[in-house]
Amino acid sequence: MSAPDPAQLVDVAQERDVVARETVFAGRIWDVVRDTVELGDGPAVREYVAHPGAVAVLALDDDDRVLLQSQYRHPVRHVLWEPPAGLLDVPGEERVVAAARELAEEADLEAGRWWRLAEFFSSPGGNDERITIFLARDLRPVPDERRYARAEEEADIVPVWVPLDDAVTAVLEGRLRCPTTVTGVLAAAAARAAGWSTLTEVRAEG
Repeated sequence: MSAPDPAQLVDVAQERDVVARETVFAGRIWDVVRDTVELGDGPAVREYVAHPGAVAVLALDDDDRVLLQSQYRHPVRHVLWEPPAGLLDVPGEERVVAAARELAEEADLEAGRWWRLAEFFSSPGGNDERITIFLARDLRPVPDERRYARAEEEADIVPVWVPLDDAVTAVLEGRLRCPTTVTGVLAAAAARAAGWSTLTEVRAEG
């Protein structure tokens, strides 16, 4: 089997006819829905989590260190090392603007330059969550008077600056397993190896 043209290696958005939809559970942040969908050989039932989507920030300083934060995640019963991240829960907010907001709220940082680093579906067989990871550089602290008062899980966030190469090693050895960490760290390392030429710069202006 011959390899495809690299330009054709792209996921394709495609709609199938949904003949019935039911909300099985309405949650505080996301819902569980049941769709009856036509898949070509007749209708099939698919249940999944309807998710608003999310963003994450791979903040990289001038010493090639990435910011990771220790945070408890109850569904997996683990404290994970993650980049700053959050839900798309402000109507109409652009993804990069949401990323800048999360960086300020979770890490007390602002960035002078932004790039789209990677994008993925977190579990496409079970939910419709799409996560975009942005690379943030030219970092500076948020002024004290504009800092966000963190609560709940965010109140116990512990930030550390980790050399990018050390983070890559931790991912490859299976010590870091948060999907935004794994994807963001490996994507940043690959982009750095290409001289950052593969990335598209974006503007984080609300």
